[in-house]
Amino acid sequence: MSEEILINVTPRETRVGVVENGMLQEVHVERASRRGYVGNIYKGRVQRVMPGMQAVFVEIGLERAAFLHASDIVRPQAAGADGAESNGNGHVPSISELVHEGQEIVVQVVKDPISTKGARLSAHLSIPSRYLVLLPYSRTLGISARIEDEAERQRLKDVLSPMIGEDTPGGNRPGYIVRTNAEGQSAESLAFDVAYLGKVWRVVQENIAKAKAGERVYEELSLPLRSLRDMLNSDIEKVRVDSQATYDNVVKFVHKFMPSLDDRIEHYDGERPIFDLYGAEDEMQRALRKEVPLKSGGYLIVDQTEAMTTIDVNTGAYLGNRNLEETVYRTNLEAAQAASRQLRLRNLGGIIIIDFIDMVDEEHKRQVLRMLNKGLARDHAKTTVYPISALGLVEMTRKRTTESLARQLCEPCATCNGRGVLKTAETITYEIFREITRAVRQFDAEKLLVMANPAVVNRILEEESGAVAELEEFISKSIRFQAEEHYSQEQFDVVLL
Repeated sequence: MSEEILINVTPRETRVGVVENGMLQEVHVERASRRGYVGNIYKGRVQRVMPGMQAVFVEIGLERAAFLHASDIVRPQAAGADGAESNGNGHVPSISELVHEGQEIVVQVVKDPISTKGARLSAHLSIPSRYLVLLPYSRTLGISARIEDEAERQRLKDVLSPMIGEDTPGGNRPGYIVRTNAEGQSAESLAFDVAYLGKVWRVVQENIAKAKAGERVYEELSLPLRSLRDMLNSDIEKVRVDSQATYDNVVKFVHKFMPSLDDRIEHYDGERPIFDLYGAEDEMQRALRKEVPLKSGGYLIVDQTEAMTTIDVNTGAYLGNRNLEETVYRTNLEAAQAASRQLRLRNLGGIIIIDFIDMVDEEHKRQVLRMLNKGLARDHAKTTVYPISALGLVEMTRKRTTESLARQLCEPCATCNGRGVLKTAETITYEIFREITRAVRQFDAEKLLVMANPAVVNRILEEESGAVAELEEFISKSIRFQAEEHYSQEQFDVVLL
C-alpha cells in the first residue's frame, strides 16, 4: 500500500492530508485563529466543585471553564502503579476529598471545546515523543496493544527497563508507554526519546513552579510536526510540503527525531495546488455532504447529530445479478469499507450507529463486521465495534478529541437554522394568514402589506386567492402582497398601514 502525507500551508490555515493508494483517507485542519488545545498542559484553578457530578470546573485561561472528573484527578504522592488514584479497592474518592474551590491544579487538555461544551481535562499528564509517551505521575511500563509479537514486546521491555531505572516502592521514576511506532526500533533510538522526554519534563516542572493560575506550561507541537511525529513511518513513501518555511522546520524535526526518514520529505513547488493532487480538495468537499455514493449504485446517508452519528446503508440502483440476499450482502460489504473510510475522513467521533441492510445469513453478517473492522484497523483513533444487534444495527464508538471536519469548516444554515429542511410554501402561507388575524386583533389599521419570498407570494396569489378574499371579508381590511427576492422561504413580514 502506497501512502503519502500532503501538508498545505497558507498564512492563516494549515491542512494535513493522508493519502493511501491515491485516495484521501484523513484530513486535519488547524487555523491560526482557533488552534486546538489537546495535549497542552496548564496550571489551572478550581472554579466550582460539583459533588453531584463528581467533577469540577477549572479555569485555565480559555473562553469557557474546562471540565475535570474525579476519575481523572491524580495526586502524585498517592499514585498507584498505573498512575491512577489508589486506596486499595479501586474506589475513587469523593471529589470534595480531592480538591477544593480556589485550589491550583496542573491539568492537561484531552478533548477540545466542542459546540457549547468546555474542554475536557485530566490530571494524569502525558507527554508524547516519537516512540514513547512519558507518564510523570505513574511508574508503569506499558506496550501498545498494536504490537502483537510477544518476542518484540519482551525485547522492548528488556531494552527500556535499564534506561528508565527500577520501579522501587516510594520511588519517583516516571512511567512510559511504548508506542506502536517503536516496533523494531534500536536501543539508541529509544534512548534518545527517553532523554528527550526527561528534558521536556524538567522544563515543564520549571514552568509549573513559576506559572500563575490560568497559564500554559507546555504546548503541543504544531499540526505539521504533530502529524509527522504520530504518523510518519517506513510505510509513508513521501511527505510533500508546499511551504518553504514549514518544509525547513519539518526537515529539522525529522532529521533530529527520524534521521532514517530524511529522504521522504519533499518541498512541493508544482503549479497545481497540492490538495488538487489525487483529488484531495474534491474529496474534502464531498465529505461535507450527507450522501456517499457507492460504486455498486448503492449509497450511504451520514447524519451527524449532537448525541450520535448515524450511517444508513441503501441499495439504491444496485439490483445485483443473483438473488436478494446476495445483493444485500455485496452492498453491505462495500458499505462497511466506505463507512470506515468516511469516519476517518470526516473525523466523526462519539457514538456511531451503522444501519446495514438486513441480512439473514449469519456468515454474511460476520463477513460484513470483519470488513468494517479491517477498514478501521488503519484508523489512528481508538475504535470499539460491537456485534450486529437484533435490529441489524452495528453500534460502535470512535474516540473524539477535536471537532469533526464539518463542524470545523461549516456553520448552521442561516435559512433553516441547522434543521436541514425548510417549511414548505404552503406551510408559510397558513402561518401568514394566522399572523394577519393576530395582528388585526391587536392593532388598528386600514390595510395590510405582506412581504414574503416570491415563491410564497406566487402561491398565495395563484392557489389561495379565494382564501385571501375570505380573509379580507372576515377582517374587513384589504391585504396587499409584495414579493421580496432577498427573503428566504420562511421569512415574511406583516405590515399595518
